[in-house]
Amino acid sequence: MLSTSSRIRIQEILTRLSMGNKVTLEERIYINKYATKNQNVSSWLRKASRMQRNQAISNPIDELLDGLDLSSDEPHSTYNPDQDDLGEWFSGSPSWIRRS
Repeated sequence: MLSTSSRIRIQEILTRLSMGNKVTLEERIYINKYATKNQNVSSWLRKASRMQRNQAISNPIDELLDGLDLSSDEPHSTYNPDQDDLGEWFSGSPSWIRRS
């Protein structure tokens, strides 16, 4: 569980990250420490990274993945139904998705 001060600090750092402002290595390490242990922080970090990239959603599959917060952490990774296996695409998703 996050303390109030930790949550506020994390959200402040993620706000700067999402706007493309300077984030130090120490702050990134701090965020990643919490992101590996807390699913909410991990989700906030992915959302901030997507906002920073400001990627335009190019197709319905990407829109679905973004809406479900299952988008790839890699900025240039998109699902191509002609070349990609959908099962492999969801391999990094939470366990409740993989079981389906």
